[in-house]
Amino acid sequence: MQLLYTILIMLLVVSGTRISAQFIPLPLPILQIVIGALLAVPALGLHVRLDPELFLLLFIPPLLFVDGWRMPKGQFRKLRAPILFLAFVLVFVTILGAGYFIHWLLPQVPLAACFALAAVLSPTDAVAVSAIAHGRLPNTLNNLLQGEALMNDASGLVAFKFAVAATLTGVFSFTDASLQFVLVAVGGLAIGVALSYLLGRLRAWMIGRGWEEPAPHVLLMLLLPFAAYVAAEHLGLSGILSAVAAGMMQSRLDLLPRQTTTRLLNRGVWAMLEFTFNGLIFLLLGLQLPDIIKAVIGDHADAWHLLWPALGYVLAIYGVLMVLRFVWVYCYWRTSGMLRRWRGKSTRFAGQSRIALTAVLTIGGVRGAVTLAGVMSLPLLLNNGEAFPERNLLILIAAGVILVSLLVASVLLPQLLPRLPQDNVARHEAELNQHRAQVLQAAIRCLEADDEKAADTDSAIATAEIRAKLMSEYRDLLERARTRRAEESREYQRQCDQLEYRMRLNALRTQRLELYRMRKDHQLDDDMLAEILRDLDNAEARLLKG
Repeated sequence: MQLLYTILIMLLVVSGTRISAQFIPLPLPILQIVIGALLAVPALGLHVRLDPELFLLLFIPPLLFVDGWRMPKGQFRKLRAPILFLAFVLVFVTILGAGYFIHWLLPQVPLAACFALAAVLSPTDAVAVSAIAHGRLPNTLNNLLQGEALMNDASGLVAFKFAVAATLTGVFSFTDASLQFVLVAVGGLAIGVALSYLLGRLRAWMIGRGWEEPAPHVLLMLLLPFAAYVAAEHLGLSGILSAVAAGMMQSRLDLLPRQTTTRLLNRGVWAMLEFTFNGLIFLLLGLQLPDIIKAVIGDHADAWHLLWPALGYVLAIYGVLMVLRFVWVYCYWRTSGMLRRWRGKSTRFAGQSRIALTAVLTIGGVRGAVTLAGVMSLPLLLNNGEAFPERNLLILIAAGVILVSLLVASVLLPQLLPRLPQDNVARHEAELNQHRAQVLQAAIRCLEADDEKAADTDSAIATAEIRAKLMSEYRDLLERARTRRAEESREYQRQCDQLEYRMRLNALRTQRLELYRMRKDHQLDDDMLAEILRDLDNAEARLLKG
């Protein structure tokens, strides 16, 4: 019963912090950590004992799955070079550079454990950056940070698991580890893609038999990241990459026709889960902080004598991470710019300050939920039964780096963002309206070519009137799109009769099929497809409800 009360209290606090963040000038993650630490004081006595393996299984798969699901695939392709260099090469450089630095700073910690800490500090958190930037981050940089966070979550945590395994066994071979890394990575990706594809086939089979109720479909998708993770781990492969691959694959399968209500419910459910899980992770960090500090201090009378060096470790490690990131990003921009000019192409960020871009991307490398979930999963004991070396100190350092990165980003990003040119909103709206016009024209052509079967019956006049009414509405919307005005919300004036319902539904589904064709022919990107598809889904949902 006590566990149930604790869970309910934590969920209530997570919800309350979201409301409080509207009035308290602190980033939401920091606010949740502070409140968690306050709840853990003896006067309130809220205590949560964590099982590391359960913690990793509960939080990591769904968060990585939803990141993979939401990442715009077209933008990912366009930015694949910087994303892959940041997410893989920079992670490898960070593990080596920061790992040796941590071992120099903490010689009592084995080198493999230092590599483990460096690996778990490699993943970045684009969600936290978006919360700090309040939507002022240019779309290209935001997509770059999202893609990096998605991929380095996987690469950093896979490397973390190898480093932890080396710490537990005391055995490490770079050649064997490299080969095994490739095998478990490729195998994990294959498992995630295969399970996601099979689920898509199952859902299509269910839909084909009229089983379109959204709740079972959404429940199956909620179980998919856990199934992908557990299946891959059971086979000795990467469950982390399996969850990522399942999310990216599912984002394509989610475009199945006749899934309007499922998509709407899915978006709401996953938005709620993402908010809840991120909030719980930061809240749990706050709840664990007093115990972690107490474990580091032990029975020493002079607590500050131990905490001041720990603070120094945090600042030093964070500084090294930022220096490595800044140097790597700046060198990449310089090199890629020279290569693009040599090939006669314009640079991706022509006319923009490389220093400002590099500074934003460096400060935007905030550590967050995945780092915390990973470090909290450190095992308690080695294989020989001894305690994991300096486990509490490593967790304290990781938590400190998360806090410092959030604080630094909260202070510096608002100062740096005005130095960057913002997105051309008018151009984005014009491009969006161009695609809207194309799908509206498809609907109009469908209505014009509609051969009404009841043309010789008494309903012919009603049919012609309804068709004319719908075409008038669509032409009005088309005119608005062509004049580049923002599309206004539409409300239907009265409950549709059967003919109007059928023709409206047919027109909406024709627009969706045209949208799928445009996506297949690479005429528009995933983010624009999602935006237009959301409007069509909402319109169809209102029609079905009416």
